[in-house]
Amino acid sequence: MNTETKVKTKVDLVICSATEVITCTGNSMQEIGVIQNAWIAIKKDKIVGVGSEEEINNQFDIDNSVKINASGKVVAPGFVDCHTHLVFNGSRVEEYAAKLAGDIAENLKELGITTGPNRTIELTRHASEEELFQQAKKRMLSMLDYGITTIESKSGYGLTTESEIKILEVGRRLNKETPVDVLNTFLGAHGIPEGMTKNEYLEIIINEMIPKVGELKLAEFCDAWCDEGYFTAEDSKKILQAGLQHGMKPKLHADAYSYIGGSDLAVEMNMVSVDHLNFTPKDVMEKLAKSEVTGVLMPALDFAVGHKQPFEARKMLDLGMNIALATDLCPACYTESMQFVINLACRLYKFTVEEAIKAATYGGARALNLDDRGVIQTGKLADLQIWDIPTYKHVAYELGTNIVETVIKDGKVVVRR
Repeated sequence: MNTETKVKTKVDLVICSATEVITCTGNSMQEIGVIQNAWIAIKKDKIVGVGSEEEINNQFDIDNSVKINASGKVVAPGFVDCHTHLVFNGSRVEEYAAKLAGDIAENLKELGITTGPNRTIELTRHASEEELFQQAKKRMLSMLDYGITTIESKSGYGLTTESEIKILEVGRRLNKETPVDVLNTFLGAHGIPEGMTKNEYLEIIINEMIPKVGELKLAEFCDAWCDEGYFTAEDSKKILQAGLQHGMKPKLHADAYSYIGGSDLAVEMNMVSVDHLNFTPKDVMEKLAKSEVTGVLMPALDFAVGHKQPFEARKMLDLGMNIALATDLCPACYTESMQFVINLACRLYKFTVEEAIKAATYGGARALNLDDRGVIQTGKLADLQIWDIPTYKHVAYELGTNIVETVIKDGKVVVRR
């Protein structure tokens, strides 16, 4: 008679009795894989089991594990915010408030209010690395409270080699010294410095900035702003090809205020993502849908700036594009909440609740070329959030509240509210 007892795997953390677990698996944007009355077992930084109480108890030794009771609550993957400008100095609150009151640029100049990105560039250039770090860390920890566990951080508010590197160094410090994963994107091509021609600045980006960023291994991605008044598709291709030569995968700001071929370039270069897309024509949406490129949409930016042409999200989704949602946290769009982004995407741009949740988790991971997060699945990172709501649909229904009760990053509880 065989009396051998199966040795169960010991686990470190167990989430018990979740009313709903939103796995965000499935092949379409509409599938979010809801499991009811589910348990999740975590060992070190990985999910090792998802199933019923009986299944988890039969497979794992949970006697000495930390247990979190999620009865009456929802467990979802941590949000992956794939487009932010996290590191900058100061704010543009005076400009924003004045524009809300109907003031135009000439009035603001008379009031002595410096406006636009150049204001942020000036402030950021003159800030120390430590000042930038402390400001960005405060923003980032607030984002973590809202359930964001991975953040992409772009440079682009320096537009000198020294300042761009300083911004990226802050991003690297944030990644090392905080619980959140921060992935850097080099965006020296975010504008053209005052007193310099575009061609002069292109030479600096390609021959000075990109080689230096590559040498220091400061960025995972290279980005450019392809739009009227900024960089052409041809310019952007040169920049992104240089980035590739120095180990940076291509992303692109495109079609935000005009269509000049940026989204076509994204398909041609098989980019990780192409972001904004307000003016993308339908035939290019169809090309994107057939590609591996993720389209990143930012309804909070459209809302904050009163964009004259919000993106046609419903059309993109219906065509089968891979879509991600992002906050676009920056001086012109100051939100730290992906929940607010989901509210806007559902109400203003006709996402279903399921599509919005998946775009803010799995979609964000795709837009950062990450396949180890954004879903709740055995073997994936234990980046999770527990929502104090009875069903996941409340994430779109509750306006201005923070539904997050607990955040788990790499298998460790980092937020308990």
